[in-house]
Amino acid sequence: MSDSRTFGLTFKEVLLIDSTTIKLFSDILKGVGRNPRGDGKKKGGLKVHMLIDAVQSVGRFIRITEARSHDKNFIKSLELISHSMLVFDKAYTYYHQFALWTQQQVYFVTRLRKNTVYRVVELKERHFRKKGKAKVLRDEIIEVEYHPENQGGKRDLKVIQYIRLRRVCYQDEQNRYYEFLTNNFDTTAEEVAFLYKKRWGIELLFKKMKQNFQLHYFYGENVNAIYTQVWCTLIAQLLLTVIQKISQAKKAFSVVAALVRIHLISMLDVFELLRSTARGYNKKLELPPGGQLLINFEGVCSENQKPYTDNQYVILINWRILILVG
Repeated sequence: MSDSRTFGLTFKEVLLIDSTTIKLFSDILKGVGRNPRGDGKKKGGLKVHMLIDAVQSVGRFIRITEARSHDKNFIKSLELISHSMLVFDKAYTYYHQFALWTQQQVYFVTRLRKNTVYRVVELKERHFRKKGKAKVLRDEIIEVEYHPENQGGKRDLKVIQYIRLRRVCYQDEQNRYYEFLTNNFDTTAEEVAFLYKKRWGIELLFKKMKQNFQLHYFYGENVNAIYTQVWCTLIAQLLLTVIQKISQAKKAFSVVAALVRIHLISMLDVFELLRSTARGYNKKLELPPGGQLLINFEGVCSENQKPYTDNQYVILINWRILILVG
């Protein structure tokens, strides 16, 4: 794989995993937390679990569940190729799954929980702190015990097994201390810290989704209506990301979303609209009277017109395609 796909590291792909919670004003889907006191009404919520490519920042695999669903249930259902790298936070700590991934040569980087009980097997590297300097403080191999599970997902508390992992202690430029956990023993400790920094990409994806799309108000009050609106939001975000990439526009994602929302019923070349820096728009496409544009993978044309020959996809946004971003 090229360096742009894996940041120059020796993995087939680098994937990010995380989830975001969307609150609801009625107890349709089970929320999290305690019941409210007094006259407060219990609220529901849903959780969007997502697996994305670290470079492209688009969803690879998505699942929508109730907010009370534990994050570890999501990683059970993932089908991953060997020599791939997963990056996620410590909410996904699941040692039985870690052991299965190690057997399949699927690697991961996460943070170590503070209450983790482990035994140090080998100390590979140790340094002392220096204020204002990013450096690896400790690199060691540890052993953690866990209870295996059967095919039904039930733990066998009578059986104890052990898994060997790698613990990396790291200090950044702002003197913040981190403890990382990985099952890859070949990559350097600096690369482990570098990979976890890339996890912020999925947080930015969730931020774009919540800021630019209608998720604070739902048009329906049943499960199917809520799921449909969330899926429409994800599809719209994917379409706008593709349009932004192909047009090579320097505008922010929020600007792209706003322009598309404004011109939903305007028959404009959206790529030309995004590339243009002028205040006005020069209409270049002549439409036949009463003609209907056809969308294909060679361009946009009417029945009597020829496709464009600029080797780029031309997509005209109208209300029938992207009404879901309105």
